[in-house]
Amino acid sequence: MNNEKSYQPSNGYLLLVLVLALAGTAIMGIAVWKNPWFTALIPLVIFLCVGFTIVYPNSSRVLTLFGKYMGTIKKNGFFWVNPLFLKRKISLRARNLDSERVKVNDKLGNPILISVILVWQVQDTFKAAFEVDDYESFVRVQTDAAVRNLAGSYPYDNFEDEEAEVTLRSGVREVNEALEAQLHDRLDIAGIKIIEARIGYLAYASEIAGAMLRRQQATAIVAARHKIVEGAVSMVEMALEDLSRKNIIHLDEERKAAMVSNLMVVLCADKDVSPVVNSGTLYP
Repeated sequence: MNNEKSYQPSNGYLLLVLVLALAGTAIMGIAVWKNPWFTALIPLVIFLCVGFTIVYPNSSRVLTLFGKYMGTIKKNGFFWVNPLFLKRKISLRARNLDSERVKVNDKLGNPILISVILVWQVQDTFKAAFEVDDYESFVRVQTDAAVRNLAGSYPYDNFEDEEAEVTLRSGVREVNEALEAQLHDRLDIAGIKIIEARIGYLAYASEIAGAMLRRQQATAIVAARHKIVEGAVSMVEMALEDLSRKNIIHLDEERKAAMVSNLMVVLCADKDVSPVVNSGTLYP
């Protein structure tokens, strides 16, 4: 037997009436009828009381008899089972696991800090009770191993690997699906069902965080400058075409070069420019 099976317990209220009747008979026999033989009912009453168990909603009792698995009670209520059964309580409620932030290397070798938020619950009580020593500790350890393996499979971003389509920072959906798949494979042996798994914290490690921030800022500045220059060239080209088409002024190549230079300075400058009025000529 390596799978969970259901156990049908006896109604606890009926057995409670029987135990109370035996207890009352024992008391009457000893106190009223003065018969010492009724004292034998006292150990029987105590023995029967051991078999009572209460199962709360989303909880269970795993039953074993001298090392043999007898079944699992998942119905909630008041029951009675064989007093020789060992009854282990296993919760079926959904649980949260916010893992610790661990320092690992991403696919490109950059040290990062990462943690995950996991929502899980016990699905197979037999596996949770007998396939692993401590299923709660097993979940924590295997989650940590899955996070380390996941971080080494993707780059943090695509600054160094521009061809990377999925990164830890941008590919949230794909990364979370890969994390759930890994955890499902690792925790299935313990009968654990993964409800949701997602990255809870992600950042560069402190020793490179400053350098990576400056790099991101530089990349943003270069991208902005590229847009500015691209727009400035388009505006200069449009200005020259309008001047030529409307015959406002005739410019030779040298004057065109000077005009392009001035317009590029005005359009691409970080600060306000001061106009200079040329009252002379470009030619000596």
